[in-house]
Amino acid sequence: MKPRIFSHDPLAPNSQGELAGPAAAHIGKVLRLRAGDAIVLFDGSGLEYDARIRSITRHRVTVAVGAGHDPGTESALEVTLMQGICRSQRMDMLIQKATELGIASIHPVSCERSVVRLDDARAPRKMEHWRQVAISACEQSGRVRIPEIAAPATVAATMEAVADTTGARLLLDPLADENLGAALDSARRITLLIGPEGGLAEAERAAALATGFRPVRLGPRTLRTETAPLAALSILQYLAGDLA
Repeated sequence: MKPRIFSHDPLAPNSQGELAGPAAAHIGKVLRLRAGDAIVLFDGSGLEYDARIRSITRHRVTVAVGAGHDPGTESALEVTLMQGICRSQRMDMLIQKATELGIASIHPVSCERSVVRLDDARAPRKMEHWRQVAISACEQSGRVRIPEIAAPATVAATMEAVADTTGARLLLDPLADENLGAALDSARRITLLIGPEGGLAEAERAAALATGFRPVRLGPRTLRTETAPLAALSILQYLAGDLA
């Protein structure tokens, strides 16, 4: 299988391009590719391009870009995940696996019971780190669109940000009477809200219900906050997305 590399610069068919920074380092130092080797490039626009390395230096790789095509790896189901921020490695794993499972966007939510607190100084660096995690997951999984990683915000602010979105709004709640599969309808856009390690506070849950979120559960067991979205996304893709 040809290595897949994300290009931060827009790609054009039948052109010459350059890769620098982490992409160039990955090609030269990690993959140890050479001039003449074939790779696949994508820029997040929805297409991927066959390409061939023309030259490699320490900090720059020149490539010949071929025709672009849609590999058909994006889900027809647009899922937005509103996720209570959890501990660093767990959040990284959650973003990585959610990207592999076809998530469209992730809104990290700072909740009353969140263990992790991000101040304004740390948030931009953390967002860039999360974006790189998502990019790496796209390179591995064959995706051609990078999930949006929104700035961390409170439950109230995130509710306001998604207030005008259409489609189903689902709140994962282990005490809900309805299961996730039964709650699905014909909506192609789904907003999924999941609390942090300690769960949502009563006021946050009430705000979600007032904004039209529908409580659903995955089964009889209470899942960790980093496990729940992955289980939910797998079910959604099976019932209404990739395998529907």
